Amino acid sequence: MSDAAARRAHGAVPVPVPVFDDETAAVVNLRPDLLQALRRAARDAAADGVEFFVNGGWRSPEYQERLFREAVSKYGSERAAARWVATPETSAHVSGDAVDIGPAAARAWLSEHGAEYGLCQVYRNEPWHYELRPEAVHTGCPPLYPDPTHDPRMRRGPVDAATSAG
Repeated sequence: MSDAAARRAHGAVPVPVPVFDDETAAVVNLRPDLLQALRRAARDAAADGVEFFVNGGWRSPEYQERLFREAVSKYGSERAAARWVATPETSAHVSGDAVDIGPAAARAWLSEHGAEYGLCQVYRNEPWHYELRPEAVHTGCPPLYPDPTHDPRMRRGPVDAATSAG
C-alpha cells in the first residue's frame, strides 16, 4: 500500500469527496446518525443548487496524532496547536462524531439550515467543523465556543490540554 493510500485508510481526505461517497474511510466511518443527517441535509441543499463535500471526517487515532504533531510544529506549542487540532484522545473526528464541510456555499447553507437536521457548527474559528446535536432540531444550535480550547470535552485527564505547558 502506498503512503497516500495508507493515509486515506486512516481518514485523510487529500481531495474533497461528496457526502454520498461510500468508499472513503473518512465518510463511511462517520457515526451512522451523523452521516444520515448530513446526507439528508445535502439532498435538500442540492435542491437549492448547493453541493456538500467532505474535507475531513472520521480519522484514526494515529492520523489524528500526526495532524496534532504537525500543528504543534506549525504553531510552536501544544497550547497553540490545541486551538486548531485536537489530540486523538479528545478529537470528535476519531470517534466519527465530526465532519469538515466545504465549499463555502455548503457551509453558508448549513449555517442557515443545519439546525433543522441537528447539524451544528461548534467552534467560531472553524466554520467548516460540524457535529450532530439532535436537540438542535427543537432548540437550535448551542452557542459557539470561540475555539476548541474552550470546549470542556477537550480536557484530558487532570490537566487541561489548553493550559498545559507546550
